[in-house]
Amino acid sequence: MLAGNKKITMKKSTFLLIGMLAPGLALADTNHHVYALLNQKSGNVVLSYVQGTNGKLKVLGQTATGGLGTGAGLGSQGGLALSQSGRYLYAVNAGDNSVSMFSVNNGALTLLDVQKTGGNSPVSVTESGGLVYVVNQGTTSTAGNIQGFVNFLGELIPIPRATAPLSGVGVIPVEIKFTPNGSGLVVAEKVSNYIDTFALDNRGIPSDVSYQISNGKTPFGFDFNSKGDLFITEAAGGAANASTISSYSFNKQLGLNTLTRSAKTNQSAACWDVVSPNGRFVYTGNAGSGNISGFRIGTNGTLNLIDSTGVSGITGGHTIDLTMRNDGEFLYALSSVNQVITTFRVSASGTLTIVDTQTGLPNGTSGLVAR
Repeated sequence: MLAGNKKITMKKSTFLLIGMLAPGLALADTNHHVYALLNQKSGNVVLSYVQGTNGKLKVLGQTATGGLGTGAGLGSQGGLALSQSGRYLYAVNAGDNSVSMFSVNNGALTLLDVQKTGGNSPVSVTESGGLVYVVNQGTTSTAGNIQGFVNFLGELIPIPRATAPLSGVGVIPVEIKFTPNGSGLVVAEKVSNYIDTFALDNRGIPSDVSYQISNGKTPFGFDFNSKGDLFITEAAGGAANASTISSYSFNKQLGLNTLTRSAKTNQSAACWDVVSPNGRFVYTGNAGSGNISGFRIGTNGTLNLIDSTGVSGITGGHTIDLTMRNDGEFLYALSSVNQVITTFRVSASGTLTIVDTQTGLPNGTSGLVAR
């Protein structure tokens, strides 16, 4: 591929080294931080928090992305993504079709690069070993697509031919994420009810694409456990108390094998989810109910509600994103009705206890990530 006038040839294994090459970056710090994407039309901004030992958040600062937001909710998961090393943060700018890359140093952000995403309305971004992919929603007349980049020496470089279409026009992708081993990508399409999988070759370019029907209606946010099993919410078109969550394993061709079919949350519009780092629990953010449902994950990917009512935590209204700290001690929920971030402490049994509420976020805030 080309960067300026330089020809760069790299195999995928090289990407594992890229996060170590950027000059001036300190080793990952031991403090914990939370980042929210404000998604403002006048100029997109990432809001940074530092977390104290008591679990409470304190604003650390705001950093412009160099791009534009939309001023309205993106209806997606993964508008922000941290690199595996924790040294980089990526943000989508749906208002001007770009993606931003920041360095992370003791929680503080420095903007390094902004690149066009090769499509319209980017809503989600993901990273694995220096390889970065964005999913673009498309328009009412053009299909959405995915586009790949490589983080090389702190510069975000588009990879030629690292693109592939979604299943059609108007399918509305929600999230893109690498499989845990980095060999492929998954995209959820909430209108078509497809789960898309993209196998990658050793250059990080899509080599095989499959559009597979979801178990339940309106597949939305998803996450993986360390075994590589997929846990994906099914919002059921927003029908009252009808949302579900399914779990899948993958075969070698990234075909889906159902482990649990549409386990009931007993709540409405389960749209976002996050798996605990220890792989024992998965939580759904229920937009219609304004709460969180927690499930215990069995050894074979089976799912059982932690609380039979389906309510593990109350967020205050219209839960629109979830994330967890990398040690699994805290879960964070973004709510759009009252524009707050609620912090929950996670017990050994998976129950949630509120420890902090941060208010004052602007309308349109979309994207939440923590480490």
